[in-house]
Amino acid sequence: MLQIDHWRHVFKLDPDKEITDEAIHSLCNSGTDAILVGGTTNITYEKTRSLLERLRPYSLPLILEVSSLDSIVGGFHGYFLPLVLNAGKEEWIFSPYIQGLKEYGSLMEWEEVYTEGYVVCNPDCDVARLTESRIPHSSEDMMAYGRLADRVLKLPVLYIEYSGMYGNPEWVRSVYHGMKDTLLFYGGGIRSEEEAREMSDWADCIVVGNIIYEDLQIALKTVKGAKEIES
Repeated sequence: MLQIDHWRHVFKLDPDKEITDEAIHSLCNSGTDAILVGGTTNITYEKTRSLLERLRPYSLPLILEVSSLDSIVGGFHGYFLPLVLNAGKEEWIFSPYIQGLKEYGSLMEWEEVYTEGYVVCNPDCDVARLTESRIPHSSEDMMAYGRLADRVLKLPVLYIEYSGMYGNPEWVRSVYHGMKDTLLFYGGGIRSEEEAREMSDWADCIVVGNIIYEDLQIALKTVKGAKEIES
């Protein structure tokens, strides 16, 4: 079973984006705690399987964030099922899971599956448009979603998703203080060691994605920013 409660830093790779073998080697030997594979658009079985094969030689935990039934690939160490808590389209909350459980429920290794509550905070990102997300407008909004995930739904993970835009650390702090058992993951717009350190003050784990494809060397420095909080 994955020890996700020990994670401080995760790199997220998008199967729809190109990345060199050299970059993958650097990421997997950076000290990060895991590699999360996922994206919103143009994610296919073939692209996901190809990326998994390139990651398998390394000893890191490999996690698939399931974005569609067509892109589910066996062989990952774990599977995150994103539940968009602020989706405006009702069908994005539970309907995909009902269909997935009908097709794959009897085959799933449930100790490898983690429900990941999502709060989408960037109105201009793909997932916000796809799900017609109701964007939070205050720390009180964020705290309510945190309590929903922690106290009502009792989810293992709440993911605050800014998707390319750096978020409000005070909002992240308010969510952290409002939860007891649910782990808080933060992802979005981290483009420096300093921003990684700032968000790691309150998030249990930060997820770094876009900067990998913009500036690999800066992406690698975010590991140090997150891990310094442990010392």
